[in-house]
Amino acid sequence: MSQLRIATFNLLHGQPLAPDGAPRPYPADAAAPLAEAIAALDADVLALQEVDRHQPRSGGTDQASVAAGAMGAGDWRFAAALHGRPAPVAGWVPDPSGPNGLRVYGPGEVGDGAPSSYGTALLTRLPVRHWRARRFAPAPFGLPLRVAGRRGLTPVPDEPRAALAAVLEGERGPFTVVAAHLSFVPGWNMAQLTGIRRWIADLPQPHLVLGDFNLVGAVPRTVLGGATALERTAPRVRVRELRAARRARPALVVEPRRRRVREPRARLQGWYDLARTPTYPSHRPAVQFDHVLAVGVPRAAVGPAAAPRAAVSDHRPLLVRVSL
Repeated sequence: MSQLRIATFNLLHGQPLAPDGAPRPYPADAAAPLAEAIAALDADVLALQEVDRHQPRSGGTDQASVAAGAMGAGDWRFAAALHGRPAPVAGWVPDPSGPNGLRVYGPGEVGDGAPSSYGTALLTRLPVRHWRARRFAPAPFGLPLRVAGRRGLTPVPDEPRAALAAVLEGERGPFTVVAAHLSFVPGWNMAQLTGIRRWIADLPQPHLVLGDFNLVGAVPRTVLGGATALERTAPRVRVRELRAARRARPALVVEPRRRRVREPRARLQGWYDLARTPTYPSHRPAVQFDHVLAVGVPRAAVGPAAAPRAAVSDHRPLLVRVSL
C-alpha cells in the first residue's frame, strides 16, 4: 500500500520572507516563490489557507491555480470567503461589484476576470467523488495580534472563514478530506470546528481535517471528540425517557430489587493528531496552529511527518504520509 503525502499550508498570500521572518518584496514573477514552495512539498492532497485570487498585493495571481499547476493536481477548489481588498487596520474593503457571501472557483474559472478575493483552497491528485463548501461568519469582535512587518500588537478584526470538503478515491476506498481556516478568536474557533465535524458526518470515513485552526495542543482533537460525544447522547436521552415511562406504570408483580448498573459514558476517542510539531512562526517555530486530524485512520497507517522551511509565509507547511 503506497503512502499519500497529505499537507496543509497557511500561505500568508504567498508573502516572501527573509530568514529572520521580515517581509520581502515580491519578485517580478510574483507567483514564482509560491510555485517553488508548493512543488517542493510534492503533496497528493494539499489544504491552503490565506489564499489570494487576483489581489494586487500578490501580483494579481490566482494562487490556487498556481499551486495546482506546481503540484500537478488533477482537481481543486478555491472557496472565497471575502471579495475585495485588504486595508490596514480596517480589515477588508468589499468590492461593490463582487459577489456576496461564499463563491467557489475551480479549474473551469481560471482567467475569468472575477473581482479580487481571498479564502481557502483544497487541491488533490486523486479522483474526486464529491465537493462541498461552507462559509463561517466572523466573530463580532477582534483581538490585538502580531502582524508581519509591524512592531508590537495591532488590533485586527475577525473575518469570514471558508471550509472545503472533498470525498476522494483512495486505494482502500473513499475517504473525506476537509481544508479549513478557523477564527483566531478563542471559543469562536472551537464552535467552528464543532460545526465542521457535524457538517461532514454524512460523508464516508476515514475523515481528515486539515488547516490552520488557531488552536494549540490537544484542544482541536478534544473539540472534535466532544462533538462526537454530544452526537452519541441523543439516543441515550430516548432510552432514559423509555425507562422513566416504564417506572411510571403500576407493577403487577413485585420483583426483587435489581442492582443499579451505571450507563457507560461516551468516551472522547477516535480523533487524533497525525503530526505534532511546531509550525509558527516559520523562522523559529514555537507553537503548532496547523493540524492534520483524523478519525478512522489506523495509527499503523501513519508515516513520518515534517514541517519544512519554505521561502513564503510566516507558517511552515505541515506534511504527513498516510496509507489510505
